[in-house]
Amino acid sequence: MKRAIPIILILFVAVGGWYYWNSRNHNGQELVLSGNVDIREVNLSFRIDGRVSDVLVEEGDRVAPGDVIAVVDPEPLAAKLAQAEAALAAAEAGEALLRAGSRGEEIARLKAKKEALHVAAANAETTFNRQRDLLSSNSISRQEFDNAKAAWDQARSEYQAAQQSYFEARNGARTEEVAKAVAERQVAEAQRDTAALQLSDATLVSPDVGMVLTRVVEPGTMVAAGTPVVALSLDRPVRVRAYVNEPDLGRVAPGTKVLVFTDSRPDKPYAGTVGFVSPRAEFTPKQVETQDLRTALVYRLRITVEEGDAILRQGMPVTVRLAREER
Repeated sequence: MKRAIPIILILFVAVGGWYYWNSRNHNGQELVLSGNVDIREVNLSFRIDGRVSDVLVEEGDRVAPGDVIAVVDPEPLAAKLAQAEAALAAAEAGEALLRAGSRGEEIARLKAKKEALHVAAANAETTFNRQRDLLSSNSISRQEFDNAKAAWDQARSEYQAAQQSYFEARNGARTEEVAKAVAERQVAEAQRDTAALQLSDATLVSPDVGMVLTRVVEPGTMVAAGTPVVALSLDRPVRVRAYVNEPDLGRVAPGTKVLVFTDSRPDKPYAGTVGFVSPRAEFTPKQVETQDLRTALVYRLRITVEEGDAILRQGMPVTVRLAREER
C-alpha cells in the first residue's frame, strides 16, 4: 500500500500536467491563421495648380526619400514670389519711416511755414478790420469788404493747417498709426511666405522608399491641386491582414511574435509582430481561407513583418503561425 502512494502521486501529477498543457495550447491545436500581404500605397499629387513641365520617373522605377518625381512650371510662382517680396519691402520701409519720425530739417521747414502763415493771417485780419470800419462810413464798397473777409478766412485756414502739420511732425506718429504699419508688414510677410511655399511645392518629391506603380500624367498636362501624378508602393512597413476566431483572441494579443509563411518559400518564414487587433467582429472575407466556416465571426489582425523583401507582393496569400516562444 505504501508503494502504491508514490505511483498514484506520479499519475496525478502527470494527468494534471497534461490538462495544464492542453489548456495552454487549446487542446493541443496549433493556431494557424490565413491572411494577405497588405502593402501601403500612396497617390502623390501637387498642392498647387499648374502645368506639369517634367515627370522624372517611369512605372517600375524605385525611388528614395527626397527623389524628385515631377515638376510644375515654376515661372509664374517665381514672379508671384518677387511681387510679394517687393510688397514686403515697401511695408517695411513704411513702418521704419513712421518709427523714425520726421527729420529735423523737415520740422524746421514746417515751423517756418507755420510762422509765415501766422503773420499773413494777422495782416489779413488787420486789413479786414480796417475795411469793416471803412464800410461803416461808406468809404468802400460792399465787394471790397467781402474780398477782405475772404482773404482773412483763407489766411487763417492755411495757418491752422500749417500749425497742425508742424505739430504732427514734431510729435511723431501716433501709436495707432504704428500699429497699422506693423499689421501691414505682417500681412506682407505672410504673403511672401505663402508665395515661397507655393514655389517649393512646384517640385514633387518621394516621401519614402518605394516603387512607382502607375504614372498618371505627362509633361504639358494642366493639373489642379490634389490631382494624382503617380501612384507609389511603399517598401516599409510590410503588413499582413489576417483574421482570428473569437476563442483564439487571447493567443494573439498586440506584441505577440508570429511567423509568416508564403507559398514561394515555405521553409523560410518571415518574423512578424501583431500590432493591432480590431475591437469589432466581422464576417470573414471570401478571399481568406480559414479552418472553420467562412461565415464565422472573426476579428481582424494587422501583423507587421520585420524584414520584408521584394518577394512579398500586394495581396499575396500567406499563412501565419505563432512563433515557438508564443506557443
